Formats: sequence, structure tokens, C-alpha cells
Amino acid sequence: MAEKELVLQVSNVQIVFGGLCAISDASFDLRKGELIGLIGPNGAGKTTMFNMVSGIYTPTSGQISFWDKDNKVHDINKLGPADLNRLGIARTFQNIRLFGSLSVMDNVLIAMHSSRNVTPLDVLFRTPRFRKDEKLMKDRVIQLLSFFHIENKAEELAKNLPYGEQRKLEIVRALACNPKLLLLDEPAAGMNPQETLELMEMISFIRREFGLTILLIEHDMKLVMGICERIMVLNYGRIIANGSPEEIRSNPDVVKAYLGDN
Repeated sequence: MAEKELVLQVSNVQIVFGGLCAISDASFDLRKGELIGLIGPNGAGKTTMFNMVSGIYTPTSGQISFWDKDNKVHDINKLGPADLNRLGIARTFQNIRLFGSLSVMDNVLIAMHSSRNVTPLDVLFRTPRFRKDEKLMKDRVIQLLSFFHIENKAEELAKNLPYGEQRKLEIVRALACNPKLLLLDEPAAGMNPQETLELMEMISFIRREFGLTILLIEHDMKLVMGICERIMVLNYGRIIANGSPEEIRSNPDVVKAYLGDN
């Protein structure tokens, strides 16, 4: 079987804050359509890794390459979040970052800004092209919300949604950017067992529906082991294991560093 196309390649990446090496000599590949988990103890460097891939942090050394929607490769070490979003990288955050005083609809429409097909004059004079584009965008928002069964909340303020639905809205907003690579930072944080089960099903669904490559950080091992085909383990800023759920579960270094003996 032919190997899948590369989407992201991290090569010997290191990042140092002051005298502290947060990530050391990390290398891994993500390939088209993969669903990969990134796990490890608190402080292992998981969110730091996400912040480098999404343009928030610049690596001290090493190389990060991304293949965009046209399969053109980019050196993304020094690109910012907005540039990477345009190339096709979207993410959610461990702490929810919605516009609480805006409606659910407006939260998602904002994420679609770069894909709109109107000029400032169209917006100013509300031309037929603007009205047509606005309708297409709102229809798309409703379609995305319906995947998560929250389309009936489109006009509610984001801050009034229950916590689990705010988490879903964050994922919808990331999907609205039409990404090729989706980074999910602890998507199940604060969810109850039923919400987590629904989230597992939805992550698997959106991977298939949108043809995405997904990298997620998560502490819920039932979720990670249940949906990820490959898992990477960070400990003290180093990748100590990279393999299937079965390989990770039985890896003595991982058991010692993170999973425990249970």
C-alpha cells in the first residue's frame, strides 16, 4: 500500500524559554487523514508543541513543514497564526476562547472571514453579491452546527450555552476555517461521560466527513485509546514513544511516565 501524503513534518525541533528547554529534539510526521493523539503528564510540553505548530511560538531550532490544500510545502517556523490559518491549520484551545457576547452564528461567521467573496464596497452598500454571499455563509454555518446538533442555538449568545455546547462551538468555529490540519487541545476537558462519548463519535465523523488530519491533546485515555490510530507520548519535552494504542498501552516507559500500573 502506498504511503499517505505528508501533511506536517516536525524535524529536530527545540524551544527554549530562558534557560528552560521545553521541547527537545522532537521529530514526527502527520499524514493525510490520520487521527493522532498527543499525551503525557502535565508540563510535558504538549501545549507548547501545539503553540509551535499553530504559529504562537517560534522554535529555537529545528524545522516545521506544512503541506497546504494544494499540496505545496511551506516552512512555517516563522509564520504567525493568521498566516497558518489561511494555509489550512486550525486549532481549539484548552481554555474556551469564544466571543461570549456575540451569537453562536456570528462566532462562526467570523471564522469564515478569509473565505468570503465580497469587497469592502459590497459590504458598505450591501450589494446583491454581498446578500448572496451572506446567505451562503449562514447556510454553511447552520450545516456545521447541525453536525453537532446545536443548529437551534444559532441566535443565542455564546456565553449562554452550556459548557459542553461551548466546546462543540469551538470545534465548529475551527471547521469553518476549512482546514487541512485540525489541532484539538483537550476537547473533552470539563465534559461529562455522555458528552465525551458524543465527542468521540463526532471527532471520528468530522475526520471522515471533511477528510481532515487531526492531532489532539487529551487526558481522557478512554477517548484517546478509543479513536486514535496512533499516539505520541511526550515526557519532559521529549517524545518517548510513538505507536498504535496497543503499543503505547504496553510500553514500559509510557506506563512508568504516565499511564501508571493500572
